[in-house]
Amino acid sequence: MGDKKKQMPKKRIFKTADEDARYASLCVDEPQCQTSSYQLAYQDPEFLLRDELRPVRLQLELLKPELALQAHRIESTVVVYGSARFMDEDSAEAALVSAQSALRDEPDDPKRIRDVAAARRALENSRYYEEARRFGHLVAKNTRIDKLVVITGGGPGIMEAANRGAHEAGVPSIGMNIVLPHEQVPNSYITPDLNFLFHYFAIRKMHLLMRAKGLVAFPGGFGTMDELFETLTLIQTGKIEPIPVLLFGRDFWERVVNFDVLVEEGTISEKDLDLFSFVETAEEAWKRIATANGLNVNGETKQTSFG
Repeated sequence: MGDKKKQMPKKRIFKTADEDARYASLCVDEPQCQTSSYQLAYQDPEFLLRDELRPVRLQLELLKPELALQAHRIESTVVVYGSARFMDEDSAEAALVSAQSALRDEPDDPKRIRDVAAARRALENSRYYEEARRFGHLVAKNTRIDKLVVITGGGPGIMEAANRGAHEAGVPSIGMNIVLPHEQVPNSYITPDLNFLFHYFAIRKMHLLMRAKGLVAFPGGFGTMDELFETLTLIQTGKIEPIPVLLFGRDFWERVVNFDVLVEEGTISEKDLDLFSFVETAEEAWKRIATANGLNVNGETKQTSFG
């Protein structure tokens, strides 16, 4: 008898926030109900947006995506970082044709000359878009949704490419967008229910790493550098468990960051160079991550598990 009582669910005695919100809405005619002071705190946007409420907003921004990802039973992700400015090959080719056409009309215009040079570089860099797209497809087609899910910052460029690859494989993927004066529209390949919007960079970066089982950093600018080096710092200092950190395109990364000089100057140790490795193709990146997580390249689970 006692055991049965212990197993009985506890009856809720407090009204839910939703129920109280409905009750509060019944008071509409009295002047005392028209003031902002009478609004329930969680229904008062002006109150929630005050500077003093920043700690609460930080907590809400951490909690909302967490509950959504739990509801979708997503426990393991592969993070893809990289430039928001890289184009797919077709778009880059079209941009070059347009720039060359403008230069023919004004062959001595320095701006037109620079535009053609920039368009040629963009076409060269479109290979990274295509590799990220193929990588997203490889991850998605070789693992189920409950194993490894592609996650990006949700924007254009490399982020779009990785989400696009997963979308083309018919598998959901995640986007963690952030409000910016520009580039704030999420790419169209993110699974709608897995598309999140952030105000705080710090919380966004935390969510990008919270379930990460591997990270691929394609060439990028300040944002990519920030995300990459924060990850390396967290691994270096033991704040997170080691994961494969793959730098896509050795030539780019070694021209932009002289890691050997950091060792020579004593600002990092030689063993810190083992925190990352270089890859050149989507297939190589997928093989490294699959192996590190106990998967065969075709996605079959080995004895070692993760999640």
